Amino acid sequence: MISTYEPASKNIRHYSANACLLPICSLHGVAVTTVEGIGCTKTRIHPVQERLAKCHGSQCGFCTPGMVMSMYALLRNHPEPSMEQITAALAGNLCRCTGYRPILDGCKTFCKEPFCCQSKENGNCCLDQEDKLKGEKISTKLFSADEFQPLDPTQEFIFPPELMTMAENQPKRTLVFQGERTTWISPASLKELLELRAKYPKAPLVVGNTSVGPEMKFKGVHHPVIISPARILDLNVVRYTDNGLTLGAACSLAVVKDVLTNTVSELPGDKTKIFRALLHQLKTLGGQQIRNISSLGGNIMSRKSTSDLNPILAVGNCTLNLASREGTRRISLSDIFANGVGNNTLMPEEVLISVHIPHSRKGEFVSAFRQAQRRENALPIANAGMRVLFAEGTDIIMDFGIFYGGIGSTTVCAKQTCQALIGRHWNEQMLDEACKLVLKEVSLPGSAPGGKVEYRRTLTVSFLFKFYLEVLQSLNRMDPHLYPDISEKYGNVLQDFQPQMPQSEQIYQEVNPEQLPKDPIGRPIVHQAGIKHATGEALYCDDIRAVDEELFLAVVTSSRAHAKIVSIDTSEALKAPGVFDIITAQDVPATNEFYYYSDPEIIFAKDKVICVGQIVCGVVADSDVHAKQAAAKVKIEYEDLERVILTVEEAIKHNSFFEPQRRLEQGNVDEAFETVDQILEGEIHIGGQEHFYMETQCALVVPKGEDKEMDMYVSTQHPALIQEMVASCLGVPANRIMCHVKRIGGAFGGKVGKAGLLASVAAVAANKTGRAVRFILDRGDDMLITGGRHPLIGKYKVGFMNDGRIVAADAKYYINGGCTPDDSILVTEIVLLKMDNAYKIPNLRCCSRACKTNLPSNTAFRGFGFPQSGLITESWITAIAAKSGLSPEKVREINMYKETEQMCYAQELDPENMVKCWNECMEKSEYYSRKTAVEEFNKQNYWKKKGIAIIPMKFPFGLCTRFLSQAAALVHIYMDGSVLLTHGGIEMGQGIHTKMIQIASRELKIPMSSIHLCETSTTTVPNACASVGSAGTDVNGMAVKDACQTLLKRLEPIISKNPKGTWNDWVKEAFEQSINLSATGYFRGYEANMDWEKGEGHPFTYFIFGAACSEVEIDCLTGDHKNIRTDIVIDIGCSINPAVDIGQIEGAFVQGIGLYTMEELKYSPEGVLYTRGPDQYKIPAICDLPEQFSVSLLSSSQNPYAIYSSKIIERNADPEKLLLSYLRKGRILFCEGFL
Repeated sequence: MISTYEPASKNIRHYSANACLLPICSLHGVAVTTVEGIGCTKTRIHPVQERLAKCHGSQCGFCTPGMVMSMYALLRNHPEPSMEQITAALAGNLCRCTGYRPILDGCKTFCKEPFCCQSKENGNCCLDQEDKLKGEKISTKLFSADEFQPLDPTQEFIFPPELMTMAENQPKRTLVFQGERTTWISPASLKELLELRAKYPKAPLVVGNTSVGPEMKFKGVHHPVIISPARILDLNVVRYTDNGLTLGAACSLAVVKDVLTNTVSELPGDKTKIFRALLHQLKTLGGQQIRNISSLGGNIMSRKSTSDLNPILAVGNCTLNLASREGTRRISLSDIFANGVGNNTLMPEEVLISVHIPHSRKGEFVSAFRQAQRRENALPIANAGMRVLFAEGTDIIMDFGIFYGGIGSTTVCAKQTCQALIGRHWNEQMLDEACKLVLKEVSLPGSAPGGKVEYRRTLTVSFLFKFYLEVLQSLNRMDPHLYPDISEKYGNVLQDFQPQMPQSEQIYQEVNPEQLPKDPIGRPIVHQAGIKHATGEALYCDDIRAVDEELFLAVVTSSRAHAKIVSIDTSEALKAPGVFDIITAQDVPATNEFYYYSDPEIIFAKDKVICVGQIVCGVVADSDVHAKQAAAKVKIEYEDLERVILTVEEAIKHNSFFEPQRRLEQGNVDEAFETVDQILEGEIHIGGQEHFYMETQCALVVPKGEDKEMDMYVSTQHPALIQEMVASCLGVPANRIMCHVKRIGGAFGGKVGKAGLLASVAAVAANKTGRAVRFILDRGDDMLITGGRHPLIGKYKVGFMNDGRIVAADAKYYINGGCTPDDSILVTEIVLLKMDNAYKIPNLRCCSRACKTNLPSNTAFRGFGFPQSGLITESWITAIAAKSGLSPEKVREINMYKETEQMCYAQELDPENMVKCWNECMEKSEYYSRKTAVEEFNKQNYWKKKGIAIIPMKFPFGLCTRFLSQAAALVHIYMDGSVLLTHGGIEMGQGIHTKMIQIASRELKIPMSSIHLCETSTTTVPNACASVGSAGTDVNGMAVKDACQTLLKRLEPIISKNPKGTWNDWVKEAFEQSINLSATGYFRGYEANMDWEKGEGHPFTYFIFGAACSEVEIDCLTGDHKNIRTDIVIDIGCSINPAVDIGQIEGAFVQGIGLYTMEELKYSPEGVLYTRGPDQYKIPAICDLPEQFSVSLLSSSQNPYAIYSSKIIERNADPEKLLLSYLRKGRILFCEGFL
């Protein structure tokens, strides 16, 4: 949080900001508060930290400090915030784990207004629902707000008096900060600024650093001089005039928003139409943190096509006040864009001082439009500003203005269109001609940067049509007799989807009343590290303190997709400041290639590169900055090789596959197709998905200086694999490599094999230099180097009867594996084994292949192939419904497994709980009544449509072979009675450590507070299997239970002799009797097998069932959509920790929203990833949550195969919830069917 003091007004302003964007030079004279500063476990935690943790608002915890500080800054300004203020404050924060609901739950507790669902008038208030459920041994509370400490604003830190004195007494002077490569100059007066501008005409003017900062960091742009005019009063002016409002160019967008809001509330509506159009854009422009620092002038002067403000400022005839040493001048912003001269209008030495925004006039109408991948905090795909002025008392156009953003290289004016329409009446004939003229004038070639050409062209017309309707509606309100009203069927489309505080409900079974109060199993226990997440005390890999003589590693990656390496010139890099050495394949002592299949996984490219982003060499230097600067100076000469394959289609064409392919067959498919009433054929393409774990790939390697030992601190799901790969590449025994993992900031399957390769790169560097090496990938490099979810093409042929019964299916699946096999073969297997989802298909033939392409190898991702193949199955279920004239839910019910029978690979399935989930979801979601309401809505609305669907889910759990599910644990009891617990699982946010402590607490019958879990390490638990496939709690829990039971058995004689003794008494006595107080626990794994030659086996241990219903609404003119309500019922047996498990379900659902409706990876024709970072790649934010979100755990469910009758529900491979997101995408397609 940044706090500033203004001496003139004596005001102190607190605001949140992105630390990565704030140069330290810009913080002179301001107070900075970090998460560590507001509270810690050593002293006192702040109520914000407490509530986010105790409301289960952290999982991996990596994003939690940012959430805390955004909320803390809001509370410093508004101690009792509204729901709207909370959602606005958190709109700029991203979380990949929780699904946001528990974060919002924690924040809602600060609201003055009650934080229930607010639906009393409908008779469905959540508080009434709680009363209704009381008699059913069902609970809806995951936390108790009564436990929270109150917020006392008087106890917050004051603004530092020293800074206040400095601001009041010290005269302003020019500040100069000299760096190694850049000089930062902050002038104190306008005169100094103009002198500096004349002296350094190419130096950027930086206030918020939201444009220049990312360019320098991610694009390598270097500026020897940077000028910061933020302190100059002339650039911070807010002046009201008779004809408008003048705002200083250095005013932040947050200040602009506040000023405009106040102005709109005070002036007549006729005068504020431009102001309101600007406010419309400012609500969604960036997040609150960006608006707090980004300047009005910066947004204008960047002249970027994606500026949301320039189209409005231009169409509103706003004036720019410019100055230079030669004098001042005023120009209209519209002239810059309307004349097509763009960048050449302003002189290099000129500075934008202020912007004058005029009042609107009577008979003038102004509107703003935008459409983006995400409703908030996302650059627009296209936007527009439109204005029309009518002759007084008529609808005859006197002046017309249309400006578009996102269409060309800068803001574009439809000047000819507007001139041609002057003098016309505002009617349908004018609209028809306007659309034709706009499409002709505002051209967008098929190869235009950014893609989506047809969509953007459509948006230009859709915006114009919306403007036409808005103006028509306004004219009608002015004179209903003269101007006709628009039809109700059309009017609804003018109401934008507004962000609302999501209302949620979580239902789970209470523990048995006979269960001991101290037994934590089945209770919503707070995450073991939740408080530390919220205080910033939780340590991740890069938080480990610097080691003596530590070096930093940056890698040089291939810029070609398929090429021979001719030469590597490192001469310039070696001359760069701070460089210690260059690391190449020649420095690998032993194994550089790992053969798990026929094609190897490669540490360093040696003779050729096979994808863009493949690591060629590395640079080690004394700082991260020096390493990256030197890496940019390495010159690699390539010779392109024939045939670059990037897509599945190209791989099929050139027969480029990894072997083996997989097949499954049941019944007689060909004969069955002869008997069916109808046959449906189709093809579906599904794109990939980036893991976007909050903590990027990272490693710290510390040579111990003796016996070739190394400590490896790695963000990984599989420490044993790290140990194995590093030992192999260095040519040392595995017992010399110690891998440690405290926790990791998310993974979702992305930190297994690739983490091993990256750790090996760092280990080779440490081995060569003899020094500790820290290797932290930034987001762009992480996305470039690592792969994600497999893109897939599914081709199907389905035969069915007229009654909707499926008789036969023939399906082929092709996944884009990338340049090496990684986990692709395993994914092809899961694609087939789970493709049937919940449906019995008596005659089935399917095959799957992994395509070999020149992209970074794709890998495991939550769901592991099921989200792709399941979507295809649900798609043809919906298509069958359309062709047979039945409802989709009827077709699903007809074809669902209903009784115990064998699946296509001969394993038996009992679907009883799946049917229960389906029926319960039908009831809880009120499906049929809501479906009727949706149908009525669609009849009444032409341009907005709703859709509703319900989908069942069957997700088999198992790793297909026994040895992959074995686990071990180690438990020590110390003399003071405290217990140290270690196991082979990795804490990545799924709460596995919390659950292991719960299990140990139950087995040893001691409080959880007596048990500590320090880290996962190969030194304590060897040969641990990867934390994948959601198996962590199942298998490690069994091992922990085994170790605890061993210890308790040893203590039994002592306890029986002294039953009234305490735990400490028994432990002390055991020690004195020389009883071993340390035990290893072991679990052999679940019996599993699959014979792919025969196409049968028993690959899975048990099944997770579920059902979900979602209702969505779509704006057919723009494609904008919102999820109105989602109800999920899921069978996870007896939950060990309902709070953790429900959090996993919600987080996976929201991740599924990203997969199917938002997240998109884009590559150039040469195989270069365009979408590298949060600027281009959008994951769901708070604005994407369902307005109503209900999760129910199926009660009275037992699972005899797993610990305490639970079922897996963890994060690494969680398809069961992801499948529930299909209905969201499916309903959007359903809505489109009405167009």
